[in-house]
Amino acid sequence: MSEINPVTSTGTTTTTSSSAIDTDTFSEDFDAFLQLLTAQIQNQDPLQPLESTQFVEQLATFSSLEQQVKTNGTLENIASMISDLHSAQANEWLGQEVAVSSQYVAYEGEPVEFEINPAFNYDEAILTVTDSSNQVIWQEALDASAERYTWNGETSDSTQPAGQGVYEFQIDLFANGQPLASTQAEIISKVTTLANEGGQLKLGTNNYLTTDLDGVRKTSSE
Repeated sequence: MSEINPVTSTGTTTTTSSSAIDTDTFSEDFDAFLQLLTAQIQNQDPLQPLESTQFVEQLATFSSLEQQVKTNGTLENIASMISDLHSAQANEWLGQEVAVSSQYVAYEGEPVEFEINPAFNYDEAILTVTDSSNQVIWQEALDASAERYTWNGETSDSTQPAGQGVYEFQIDLFANGQPLASTQAEIISKVTTLANEGGQLKLGTNNYLTTDLDGVRKTSSE
């Protein structure tokens, strides 16, 4: 679900963390361990030799640790690749006009453009606009053949336009006179910020909406 948050800057923000692992140093330590183990065998008391299983256990322990370090290095490489992928996605989305699925929209006196998810096959659509007091201030039938719509702050009271604030949009769809779905409007926005939050790419827009990739689609307009 999209959220309305203030957008105060533009650009791309990514959050990554990594710890360097020096596998060459580890390899040198392993060689040193083998040398110490060899010296231990050569200098053991012939009358009280160490059990061979002790050497095997030491080797197994060190080998397991070496494998773990290599695995950590592989995971770091994967994390780096994911970070690079997110950067590529950021370059693809930044500055693009998009349709953001949102229940709420910030109105600041400028027309609010929106679309309806093209996946719905409907022949009638009704827009209902509700204010912060949960009062319906505007309702209208939308032209089902149109691709994009605009709300200019109209209210049922023609003498009192909507003030600046956050409003709830609900669109009820019908097909052949029967209710089809109640859905969110897809607010037309421009991507101004991006952030990597827990491995998930988040988009921020010029009208204060933030969403992940599941709640946005590119439009055909430039």
